[in-house]
Amino acid sequence: MMLRRGFLVFVPRLAGLLVVAFCSVSIIYMLACTPKGDTEQLALPRVHSPTAKEGYEAILQEREEQHRNYIISLKKQIAQLKAELQGKSEQLKSMQDQNPNPLDIRLDHSNPEKAQVNLLAFLRAQIDKAEVHSGVKLSTEYAAVPFESFTLQKVYQLETGLTRHPEEKPVRKDKRDELVEVIELAVGNLNSLEGDSNTKHHVYTTSDFVEGIYRTEKDKGTLYELTFKGDKKHQFKKVVLFRPFGPVMKVKNENVNMADSLINVIVPLAKRASKFRQFMQNFREMGIQQDGRIHLTVVYFGKEQVNEVKSILENTSKSTNFKNFTFIQLNEEFSRGKGLDVGARVWKGSNVVLFFCDVDIYFTAEFLNSCRLNTQPGKKVFYPVLFSQYNPSIIYGHQDSIPSLEQQLIIKKETGFWRDFGFGMTCQYRSDFINIGGFDLDIKGWGGEDVHLYRKYLHSNLIVIRTPVRGLFHLWHEKQCLDELTPEQYKMCMQSKAMNEASHGQLGMLVFRQEIETHLHRQKLSSKKT
Repeated sequence: MMLRRGFLVFVPRLAGLLVVAFCSVSIIYMLACTPKGDTEQLALPRVHSPTAKEGYEAILQEREEQHRNYIISLKKQIAQLKAELQGKSEQLKSMQDQNPNPLDIRLDHSNPEKAQVNLLAFLRAQIDKAEVHSGVKLSTEYAAVPFESFTLQKVYQLETGLTRHPEEKPVRKDKRDELVEVIELAVGNLNSLEGDSNTKHHVYTTSDFVEGIYRTEKDKGTLYELTFKGDKKHQFKKVVLFRPFGPVMKVKNENVNMADSLINVIVPLAKRASKFRQFMQNFREMGIQQDGRIHLTVVYFGKEQVNEVKSILENTSKSTNFKNFTFIQLNEEFSRGKGLDVGARVWKGSNVVLFFCDVDIYFTAEFLNSCRLNTQPGKKVFYPVLFSQYNPSIIYGHQDSIPSLEQQLIIKKETGFWRDFGFGMTCQYRSDFINIGGFDLDIKGWGGEDVHLYRKYLHSNLIVIRTPVRGLFHLWHEKQCLDELTPEQYKMCMQSKAMNEASHGQLGMLVFRQEIETHLHRQKLSSKKT
């Protein structure tokens, strides 16, 4: 009862407080909204005063006048801004007229739709200017812009300097994000094409990505060529993208069927039977057993060790039931260019991919696919940059034994280098080789013939794909530079010999070996005294 009586007393008091508060707020609101004159605040007319109506009308008229003046002020400011904008637009147009764009494309900001059309036209023109659809005639071999290759995990790059590695994970965030974006865009493009029909198709993911190559032309953009697994064995999907310093643009999407694409591996040889035996072990495993779409042409010079070489070929043929080989013997002085030229021209079958190879080369089955994918008759030739192995006795000299050949074939700064000064290993269709004129047969012996052929392709309209590849190795062997070589050939041979032994750090350890041993001896004596 006490609670009820207290509650009944409290309710009227609360109602009274609310009424007082409401009245106070109303008075404050009317005071705040009352317009002020130039010198004093206008007084509120009394509600029951005979002048109340006239007072409110005066207030409303004054407020209306204030709003009208404010609107006039805003209109003046807008007019001034429009005049300034017009002046800036005319100034920009005058500058464009004085310095016209080479493509004569101007972005008209007053017409957004036209500006978008012009921008797209400019980006498309960048693709036409870049070396995408056709090759560009170049003056020297140094003018070619090489590609770099990449997988999901690694980038294979030419310009390593002293800190970067020939094979490494993309450390720079912009490079990592760039390649991830391109791969994801290509996957999305493949799936959007497959989804156009009602039939069920394979859904592509990044796991279907095989490899890609890319290069940047500094004034045009970046070209990407990405290869994905196809629906069947020996079939691939290739997506070509272009980044014209802006959004990535699809160039084309094509199916690549390599099931019937035969490679003719041509090897010029003189003596070196033991090296040929090692080469045939690699050829048997990678070419015959794993790839299976391959022909071997051996062009042999002279008679010495010829029977041993023939025996190796015959034993391989019997053990693997391999019949796709040709043996040609020339009784004359060794000439690499002559051997390759003869081997290419003796082929009588349909147009075939030619892989010019040496006996001290190791290749993988993946490289053979790269050889096919990067060549196209009348359009593209492939000049891979191989990884050249250092002298194993120097690299592994601190170990108890030298690892097996397969264990040595790793791409690291300590084990070898990208042989970017060599142009001897190349893939091209036979028709392109014949049309370009083949090798210069006046060049005898070692070196020079490969550069001459490379320059021919650069001077043509064919696209030259120049990129480091992870599946092509130059095996170390002691190099001898003969006195019979011309001065230029001898210089090239000696340069190759010097580059072939070890890395800068490893050679430095050899040069300063005596100094290092002296230091270690002193340290040993010092430790005994203490």
